[in-house]
Amino acid sequence: MLLVPRLAGRLRAADIGLVINLDDPASVAVGEHYIVARGLQSAQVLRVRLPLRPALDETEFNTLVQAIERHFGTQTQALALAWTAPYAVGCNAITGALALGYDAALCRNSCGASRVSRYFNHATHRPQARLGLRPAMLLAAPSVPAAIAMIDRGVASDGQLALRGRPPVTAQLLLTDDVPRRVRTVLYPEPGLRRSVGVDVQWRPAAELPQARRVLVAITGSVQAPVLPPPDWVAGGLGDHLTSFGGDLLGTHGQGTALDWIASGATASHGSVSEPCNHLQKFPHPQVLLGHYAQGATAIEAYWKSVAWPQQSLFIGEPLAAPFAPSSAGSPVQQP
Repeated sequence: MLLVPRLAGRLRAADIGLVINLDDPASVAVGEHYIVARGLQSAQVLRVRLPLRPALDETEFNTLVQAIERHFGTQTQALALAWTAPYAVGCNAITGALALGYDAALCRNSCGASRVSRYFNHATHRPQARLGLRPAMLLAAPSVPAAIAMIDRGVASDGQLALRGRPPVTAQLLLTDDVPRRVRTVLYPEPGLRRSVGVDVQWRPAAELPQARRVLVAITGSVQAPVLPPPDWVAGGLGDHLTSFGGDLLGTHGQGTALDWIASGATASHGSVSEPCNHLQKFPHPQVLLGHYAQGATAIEAYWKSVAWPQQSLFIGEPLAAPFAPSSAGSPVQQP
């Protein structure tokens, strides 16, 4: 059992920098909705021009990094990128490269070990100030209406699971016969109700996910996301499946992607943009993901802190969703 540190805070709307691609009408529409939904100030918004394709080359990426560094000050702790593509830089995920720097050497062997994230399972809610990195998340969805709905789910989730007397939610830790992709089962927390946070951890066959109720977290290993028909998500739900190209959102690889989770009603997801092989460190650690989220962390914090080697990790969703957030800064938090 991995020990999860006790948290003392979370990211807030004032900590987020939003990047909008002016050459992508969908990015503009989604970004403008996010500004209103989270009450962002003009200084928190950077408008750039990027090519509309899955991957940036290194020069294009460096230009983006320079624009981000010029615009955002030290108070900006994390980034929301208002688009679905570009989502990669070579074999790196754009979210991983923005936080850790671009790693060209990894592309010679994407199955190899990648850079270790100092943010993994860390207690801080000030990653830029404390660690010198900004976690990033794409506001990605299959369509503009789907992205707007995802954002609205994130906003609606805030504090909803911190309410006393509400019914438990479930963490669905799914079992499959897919041997290479089911390696995360060794990291699953034991099933049972965590009364302190009102989360019922359940192990069940992946095919039964659509029958699950009040789903907060769903994790599995499979080629496709088992979300047809969609499960009964609560606002702020997190879901991902361990597979080779879950973050290659527009690829023709025949595998399901993180977009499938968002389309089903999840609020955030994760996937690899290039072949990672099944290193446990390249995918969300279930205990860390649930342990941070249930203490009141935001979706971007819980997901980012759960991946030890996130260079190939694409994180998508509504970054600030925080269903367990206490109603006031002085309220106590519980560990699951």
